Amino acid sequence: MKQLHHLITELESKITHHHVTNLSISKSSVGWHIEHSLKTIDQIVSATKNSNPLAYKWKFNFKRVLILHLLQKIPRGKAKAPKVVQPEGEINQKTLVESVSKVKENILPWKELDKNINFQHPIFGLLNKKETENFLVLHTKHHLMIINDILKS
Repeated sequence: MKQLHHLITELESKITHHHVTNLSISKSSVGWHIEHSLKTIDQIVSATKNSNPLAYKWKFNFKRVLILHLLQKIPRGKAKAPKVVQPEGEINQKTLVESVSKVKENILPWKELDKNINFQHPIFGLLNKKETENFLVLHTKHHLMIINDILKS
């Protein structure tokens, strides 16, 4: 979770640029990517906390192995964010700072959680604690790369 903490801090450092867009990179603003990343972390961590560790059973999933383990990169433009993690309403510095604070608080007990807490990902299937953390790191890196590309232009 140390790596995810670092990435959240990196997202936080981009908040002042929340209004910046570059349509050749993404139709969404820097703020949208920050809020989406934070919302994803928050929703998934909450789901895993409420999961039943006894319900976790490993099952082979080709896309999970390919993306999370072999490529270790999410391809751009290949998937659409589920509605539940799409930001709604106004995105500004205040709302983003509040989201960062909420996520930091939500992930505090992560270390103490059972190794078989789980999350049902729509593409990668049932992920345990370690796989969930790997996904969150990969997903956050993906959006930070998009943010950095937007800011370079």
